[in-house]
Amino acid sequence: MKVATYNVNGINGRLELLLRWLSEARPDVVCLQELKAPDAKFPHRALERAGYGAVWHGQTSWNGVAILARDREPIETRRGLPGDAHDQQSRYIEAAIDGIIFGCLYLPNGNPAPGPKFNYKLRWFKRLQDYAAGLLDLELKTALIGDFNVMPTDLDVYNPERWADDALFRPEVRRAYANLVDQGWTDALRHLYPQQRLYTFWKYLRNAYARDAGLRIDHFLLSPQLTPDLKRAGIDRFVREWPHTSDHAPVWIDI
Repeated sequence: MKVATYNVNGINGRLELLLRWLSEARPDVVCLQELKAPDAKFPHRALERAGYGAVWHGQTSWNGVAILARDREPIETRRGLPGDAHDQQSRYIEAAIDGIIFGCLYLPNGNPAPGPKFNYKLRWFKRLQDYAAGLLDLELKTALIGDFNVMPTDLDVYNPERWADDALFRPEVRRAYANLVDQGWTDALRHLYPQQRLYTFWKYLRNAYARDAGLRIDHFLLSPQLTPDLKRAGIDRFVREWPHTSDHAPVWIDI
């Protein structure tokens, strides 16, 4: 099973690019982030014609997450992260596919830091930790997948000094990610490539992609029951080269 994550950065504005990548890469499961579309505007008919069933949690102009499954329908198991009844941001959806639980997430950016947005990010991270611990207690094959908006180590950022005070790299955020992993999750790409510089995001500014001035912020965290099934992983960097593309590249694993 090929499982991918892709921050599409506006699903309707980049639908043709998404469909092109789905046709070329043929992933079995896809977690999408930053839909930037309300539920009613999610292009499920076009995705159905491409062979994908879907569940989605949209939001007008911002956020939004979805899970696609090729030639089948995902079974939604949760919509929204628990822990704050007043949180209206669409950042988490979960589905069961072929006996595996897939949690698709779009963690807050948190900039500027310090400030209210950074505080919200840390609160969201704590809610994720609490919920993730409960998922591990189920002892099922489970994956938490998506745009975590954190570079866990110096290997995951092209210039650590430049990002030292950014909300994606501040010590509090890296510590929160490390605490999450320490519950028993495996960072799939880092597990397979422990010393390799890997990037999944390049800003649009200052010719970042051509200079390979990138960040690794899109991650797969696998439960102990799923980790032994991990075979391969990769980044479809070529998609980042397409005209009008997202600033993220699709990332995938084979299980």
